[in-house]
Amino acid sequence: MSKLTHLDEKGEARMVDVTAKDVTEREARAEARITMSPKTLEMIVEGQHPKGDVLAVARIAGIMAAKKTHDLIPLCHSLNLTSVKVELTPGEDGASVHIATFCKLSGQTGVEMEALTAASVAALTLYDMCKAVDRGMVIDQVRLLEKKGGRSGHWSAPPSGA
Repeated sequence: MSKLTHLDEKGEARMVDVTAKDVTEREARAEARITMSPKTLEMIVEGQHPKGDVLAVARIAGIMAAKKTHDLIPLCHSLNLTSVKVELTPGEDGASVHIATFCKLSGQTGVEMEALTAASVAALTLYDMCKAVDRGMVIDQVRLLEKKGGRSGHWSAPPSGA
């Protein structure tokens, strides 16, 4: 097992020094799900929500969150992201929205936290915009799906439920 990189020899929190790392292309994909009542999803899909285009607002919130990850997660580096994508898809179950995110850059450190933050904040934004009609929504399945680049190379999550 690898050691925790955000702890120094004394066990104290530190920001990882990436100065000597090579600049490489790096990307990450993450996901989240928010489950809601079928009526809430119907309202969103049909554009009948009183707050407007809920999915568009959540998409923009996810993109903004990825760009601000270093302000939210104390030991994350400030990154110059070159691509952030957030896709929100109504679930086939008729009662959820699947959130898929993608972040990319050329840099000295990975973008996993940015992809995860984008997915989380998009889900939280959906909750915020819909809570007046459905307080019982559940956010779950927030996870990293894949990362590419850097010293550790390519990693993919096992299929859900495996």
